Amino acid sequence: MLKNITFILVVFAGCFFPVYADTPPETLAPQATSIVEPLKNEDHILICAPHPDDETIGCAGLIQQALGVGAKVKVVYLTNGDANQLAFMVYEKRLTFKKSEFIHMGEVRRKEAIKAMKLLGLSEDNLIFLGYPDFGTFKIFSQYWSTQRSYKSILTRVKKVPYKENFSYGAPYIGVSVLDDLKKIILEFQPNKIFVSHPADTNVDHRAFYLFLQVALQDLRKTIKSPRIYPYLVHCVGWPLPRHYHPELTLEAPHNFFGTQINWLKLELTTGQLKKKYEAILKYKSQTESSAFYLLSFARKNELFGDYPQIQLEKQASLKEKAVSFFGFSKMFEDSSSDFPGALKGAAEDKGQISYAVVDNSFLIHVENPKELNSRYGMQVYIFGYSETTPFAQMPKLRIISKHKKFRVFDKRTRINPDGISLDLKSNDLTLKVPLEILGNPDFILTSMKAYGETLPVDATGFRKIEIR
Repeated sequence: MLKNITFILVVFAGCFFPVYADTPPETLAPQATSIVEPLKNEDHILICAPHPDDETIGCAGLIQQALGVGAKVKVVYLTNGDANQLAFMVYEKRLTFKKSEFIHMGEVRRKEAIKAMKLLGLSEDNLIFLGYPDFGTFKIFSQYWSTQRSYKSILTRVKKVPYKENFSYGAPYIGVSVLDDLKKIILEFQPNKIFVSHPADTNVDHRAFYLFLQVALQDLRKTIKSPRIYPYLVHCVGWPLPRHYHPELTLEAPHNFFGTQINWLKLELTTGQLKKKYEAILKYKSQTESSAFYLLSFARKNELFGDYPQIQLEKQASLKEKAVSFFGFSKMFEDSSSDFPGALKGAAEDKGQISYAVVDNSFLIHVENPKELNSRYGMQVYIFGYSETTPFAQMPKLRIISKHKKFRVFDKRTRINPDGISLDLKSNDLTLKVPLEILGNPDFILTSMKAYGETLPVDATGFRKIEIR
């Protein structure tokens, strides 16, 4: 019986990590032509890992090189990774739905992280585990900021950090908790370089950590010197290829990111550093027993970092007075994440091009050339504004869900009156208009969009930071 269950789970795993031919699509990918600036003895490097193992997948070589030059390194883990049901069942070889068992898995992954980092040369004293809910941190960022109601984890079914050994033990699952913890860590450590999960990663916790970091650094802008940010990518459809351990290959940016304005940076690894990275990944037995072929595909000759450039928008005159100039081109790419809550199925078959403008004191998102603009086309847009005069917890956090010309607007968990918001659909483009007042008159905006049609996959943009002047 146990063998049958394991076989079913391994087959099921293929739904998440499909096996591809050995010809990687990276042959058409944007090449990383720059290298990460040299690490120095005086560097304070903070690595932000959404789950235990992300720091190893994305930054194991970096950690070794930083310690090699005498730099100070700390790793902060947003979650304990307690919501990976498939990995849990394969690792424990049993089925369970008890919340205590998922908390147990979070403890297992914390201990694995300690072993992996010790192998790379980093002591437990330099590891900070927050313990917020795995697969719940984006919901917290976008919807849960009031002390009156905390987010409840899907599997552990708790509303506050349950891990007694963690930095954030007992903290309620609300945005203020995460933001305050992150600011405390940054203030104490004073990092000049931060490596964080990518804003275009298809995993919701990965996007959330990037967003929390952006807000934390903005809150601390007058207190600390701005660190340089290096996002690293982990989850992207069909990447990296081929799967499994290929130390002879380089890690190139996914072909989906061609033309996205990201300046990808490489960090070359020595043979010894690559071998230790391979060994450190294998310390995560709870994960590698179900997906070693995927995780080990990140153990290659280099590591890869890159972010979108910040977009700066000048306020423009009325639509009636002059033509609008849209800026900040974003390319949509294939996205397999599943945080969309509604009834729309599938995705737009073609990738649209997205740009932005501020006109008539409104924020405009313009989508050009999606293949289908008919009754099957829908989208979901997140818009988070930041203002220097209003605490971020009090700022509106909009989610706009549309199907063709109809749309609904939510501020956090509450559906609001869409007065002033408009959606203009034409034959080959669309424009979403949101008054800045509804967004809290922000100084900058963090925004992302997904497009939906009838069939998978899903098209999306990564989160972009847009400054309004």
